Amino acid sequence: MDYKDYYKILGVNKNATQDEIKKAYRKLAVKYHPDKNKGKKEAEEKFKEINEANEVLGDKDKRKKYDELGENWKYYQQSGGQQDFDWSQYANQGSGYTQYTYGNDFGDSFSGTGFSDFFETLFGGGGFGSSRQSERGSARKANLRGEDLSAEMSITLEDAFKGSEKLFDLNGQSIKLRIKPGIASGQTLRLSGKGGAGIRGGNPGDLLLKIHVLQDPLYERKGDDLYTDIRVDLYTAVLGGKASLKTFKGTININIPKEAQSGKVLRLQGLGMPKYGKTNESGDLYAKIIVETPVNLSEKELKLFRELAELRK
Repeated sequence: MDYKDYYKILGVNKNATQDEIKKAYRKLAVKYHPDKNKGKKEAEEKFKEINEANEVLGDKDKRKKYDELGENWKYYQQSGGQQDFDWSQYANQGSGYTQYTYGNDFGDSFSGTGFSDFFETLFGGGGFGSSRQSERGSARKANLRGEDLSAEMSITLEDAFKGSEKLFDLNGQSIKLRIKPGIASGQTLRLSGKGGAGIRGGNPGDLLLKIHVLQDPLYERKGDDLYTDIRVDLYTAVLGGKASLKTFKGTININIPKEAQSGKVLRLQGLGMPKYGKTNESGDLYAKIIVETPVNLSEKELKLFRELAELRK
């Protein structure tokens, strides 16, 4: 079994802080996300790989265990692989806790573990299910409730704004997930009865689904408010007028006051993110004016600007 260098996969050194690991992971996740690489098998595999690396290096306990393995693996390699490598001191022995992160397309398909054999050997998991130790202890009891399971899903900011439906497979069962508008990144949804199977007729556990909202190229979210830039030509900035702005509700026209300065922020009330779980309540949209200087001016235009400059003296 090949050793996986998770630090190399994320492009960070072994002394990287958790914040550096998080930033590296997010950058790569956006680059290789299946929504941006539809039909590209290589990107899909890379996406799985960086999620597996983040699952280990982003968790303090898993990272410590992985680093300890790395040192011993180095000695094994230096010996030319002539010595038997004892996996038992590192392999998961049934801790009773299984963390499952979806490494495929974050929402369109949940079949399979998405983790490599290397990860499964070191940390266990095996997808959805309880550990061997937990199963042995539970087998002596009747009507025991199944385990709660954890998973993660990434959605776009537009999905979070409008609300969305995601259809995925779990253990052969097709599940439709409805996400309400305004959901926040890091928010966890509880899907009752979609967790581990109960023992001897016990009720199934729940699935705890943590939502990650991906960064948007045009909009930044802060709470329920949205922030963006609106580009305005020089003439509209000076004389006033209208400028168009693309929003998640469609393109709108914004009134630009005359003599508007570059950097001025316009507040558009009620055009921000919907407030989660509340009807007809939204945050605000803040649009920062960026004045664009005209280029490729004709000689006549330059002459007029010179005359204007003289008038301003």
